[in-house]
Amino acid sequence: MKLDQLVQRLQYANISNAQLNPMISSIEMDSREVQKGSLFICIKGFTVDGHDYVDQAIARGASAVLAEHEIDATVPVITVNDTKRAMAILSNHFYDYPTKKLSLIGITGTNGKTTVTHLIEKVLNDNGETTGLIGTMYTKIGQETFDTKNTTPESLTLQKTFKQMVDNKVDTAIMEVSSHALHLGRVRGCDFNIAVFTNLTPDHLDYHETMEAYKYAKGLLFSQLGNTYDQSTSKIAILNEDDPASEEYKKMTAVQVLTYGINDTSDVQAKNIKMTAAGTTFTLSSPEGSTEINLRLIGKFSVYNALAATAACLVHGISLDNIKQSLESIEGVSGRFETVDVGQDFSVIVDYAHTPDSLENVLTTVNELAKGKIYCVVGCGGDRDRTKRPVMARIAVKYSDHAVFTSDNPRSEQPEAILKDMEVGIQSSNYTSIVDRKEAIEFAIRQATANDVVLIAGKGHETYQIVGKNVFDFDDRQVAQEMIEERMK
Repeated sequence: MKLDQLVQRLQYANISNAQLNPMISSIEMDSREVQKGSLFICIKGFTVDGHDYVDQAIARGASAVLAEHEIDATVPVITVNDTKRAMAILSNHFYDYPTKKLSLIGITGTNGKTTVTHLIEKVLNDNGETTGLIGTMYTKIGQETFDTKNTTPESLTLQKTFKQMVDNKVDTAIMEVSSHALHLGRVRGCDFNIAVFTNLTPDHLDYHETMEAYKYAKGLLFSQLGNTYDQSTSKIAILNEDDPASEEYKKMTAVQVLTYGINDTSDVQAKNIKMTAAGTTFTLSSPEGSTEINLRLIGKFSVYNALAATAACLVHGISLDNIKQSLESIEGVSGRFETVDVGQDFSVIVDYAHTPDSLENVLTTVNELAKGKIYCVVGCGGDRDRTKRPVMARIAVKYSDHAVFTSDNPRSEQPEAILKDMEVGIQSSNYTSIVDRKEAIEFAIRQATANDVVLIAGKGHETYQIVGKNVFDFDDRQVAQEMIEERMK
């Protein structure tokens, strides 16, 4: 695409050396990815300013530069007020508006996003659709998976990924949409058909500072569904009726709303919930009728996730019978209430619970099932919201017989300092602090006897640990298995 064709989407952009009008073969925001023919976009990040890398980008072959101030260069320089906003516009145009060519489902909320995306993916796959998935664990196109850096990537990466999905005949893309992504404008230009809200509990307050700001950021997904009613496309907001934030989101969106819940009367509702160690059963009522659901997943939070997925799939056009069949066949999602079983006489569960609410939900479920003592291994991430550290610790000691505080991903913080934050205000003595996560897991497993439960919380599916600037291989499930096998010898 010629440069003038690309930048025609920008109003009042100032272009120097416009007469050169080069062919643009790619768009890049990382100077190391620039090739001959690239448009290099200068982005001001939290730690790095792309304007400082213009010379390197041109040396690597950049044919043009998009910047927020004038730059003396031999290639065309497009100057705009906001390069991030312009990037979303240009990447949409460059990749030919890919989300117009597939159905896009976005899920936002504090907890449950990953599970809900995977439940929806399973239902759609079982019903013959080719899907794409973008989220915490990976990006997936059809059956091929790719690593992802952020839960929701930057707009340029998103549009490039959606274009790959279109090229690979994907029917529906399912995406986790984080509050950071919404607030930072990463999903600008994404044409969502269905937007799902799971829940809102304290998290990311290191970034958003207040719960009101956090709630507002999540609400952007629903306000951005549009303000018009298209005859050919019906957009839907799916909201958790049991969460107070949904009332605000109803006001923020112009589209039709479908609710789900357990406690309050909802369009899609679960009743008569019964839970055992083998799974959860409930009666599901919906506008399409009622049916009995027998989940292999455990916990009230799993019911909420199943309801959210059901609502999304119903409005997507999947029959209730087919949804039931798919949900009942799902054995679990990686790192979400995942058991580690090598024949021991006690239970070991690994879960991604890394917020106060998710930890309380998981421990409440464990308490309903446990026949013996409960040991909870938990830590809090470094360079993240410090206010939740003592809250997480209080929940751990309240709902377990013995809590083991340890490192999560300490990043640039000292692990000992994080543990001290967790210990603030703890009145009871039923906890032990062990800095080394491997030693903490080993300690908990060695304490367990027949019928006890060891919950290892916080990292779930993650296969790494970040200490300082280093990333080490670390998988809670693998470490637990090794410790159990060692003990059984």
